[in-house]
Amino acid sequence: MTARVLIVDDIPTNVRLLEARLSAEYFDVVTASNGKDALAICAEGDIDIVLLDVMMPEMDGFEVCARLKADRATSHIPVLMVTALDQPSDRVRGLEAGADDFITKPVDDVQLMARVKSLVRLKALTDELRARASTGQDIAMEDATRALDTVDHEDGRILLVDTDVRHAERIRGYLSANNRVDVLGDPSDAALAVSGGDYELALVSMALGDFDPLRVCSQMRTAEQTRTLPIILIAEEDDRARVVRGLDLGVNDFIMRPVERNELVARIRTQIRRQRYAVELRQSVTNTLALAVIDELTGLYNRRYFDRHLSIMLSKSQQQHRDMAVMLIDMDYFKMVNDTHGHDTGDAVLRQFSDRLRRNIRGVDLACRFGGEEFVVLMPDTDFRQAQGVAERVRNAVAEKNFEGGNGRPLGVTVSIGLALNERGSDTPEVLLKRADVALYRAKREGRNRVVYDAA
Repeated sequence: MTARVLIVDDIPTNVRLLEARLSAEYFDVVTASNGKDALAICAEGDIDIVLLDVMMPEMDGFEVCARLKADRATSHIPVLMVTALDQPSDRVRGLEAGADDFITKPVDDVQLMARVKSLVRLKALTDELRARASTGQDIAMEDATRALDTVDHEDGRILLVDTDVRHAERIRGYLSANNRVDVLGDPSDAALAVSGGDYELALVSMALGDFDPLRVCSQMRTAEQTRTLPIILIAEEDDRARVVRGLDLGVNDFIMRPVERNELVARIRTQIRRQRYAVELRQSVTNTLALAVIDELTGLYNRRYFDRHLSIMLSKSQQQHRDMAVMLIDMDYFKMVNDTHGHDTGDAVLRQFSDRLRRNIRGVDLACRFGGEEFVVLMPDTDFRQAQGVAERVRNAVAEKNFEGGNGRPLGVTVSIGLALNERGSDTPEVLLKRADVALYRAKREGRNRVVYDAA
């Protein structure tokens, strides 16, 4: 994972220390010694996360954060406040200023990297949604950013997973004034509860007896409608290693016991507001994309949209030295389906395949119908290992279960998949697609129903 990090601190020693830690993890680091310069750098673009010191002359970190979040051009940039202040009221003030997270001095390396990586993942998803809006129609972006001004955080719908009844009731008491809080005492039912409960956030205790809280979180992520559900862990000091693991797995935030009421309320308010903004953003993109870029049969984007979006994302990946993968998919012997069962059955299979494809790629991936029975998936910030994993998941999802034919008879269908990665600065969209196409035809020649990677 790579990203462009802005460090803002008026003490050079602090800047050099953080810069060394982040550079060692291959982050691209930019620095500023005051709030005015920080705002100017962010306004120029290409900043993925801001590490912001609180105590600075002229303009403190709280004011810098508030200004970043008040500007539509920079409001989506995650802000991690770095402070020597350790009172809960100071943390609450930072969260109320719009900070996405905070970390206290002296900075713990493990916590620093876990927080940074978690926020970078969030930024990557937001960037992808914003890029899709821009690609589809400029007005979609205007509507989406305007939506941020109208999003509130009241009356949140929260699921609390905790086997300790007394502790759960205390947490519910902290939150019930402004939220609807349901308590689940049996963690094995968590995935079912969130998939059917229209929740906006899940609070998961790390003390669940015989249940692994991280597995509970993972299971809640499996349902299509809750893949992006914010999750906050409630942890003990001894849970730090598992909390870091949870953040790596996609948990959004955590809070340590003893739980301070105002900090908990502020963290939940931040997550619910962010979740509602993401929902508004997705809805705006969906509602305003012209029909010219949507494939009518499958509901996926069409080749016209993909060609333009690939050009934008490849250029961005090359400029920022980020990974990117393209997955080209072709349904095996599909002509036989049309010839034997008719085009109505063929269309039904294409629609079912598109649904399986959507369910088995990640939220950040873009799936398109390339033409006929050929499909393509663009995967930002994706290396070979990740691309291979997604491709195999798609292949298995197609092969392991028959499709329903129009006459009620089940049809067995497989797919061949070719993968190519953005590996050279000279790559063009045409070159990248050609490599994926070469890999796809190797998969066909080698027996079909397989994934093949074509190296540069």
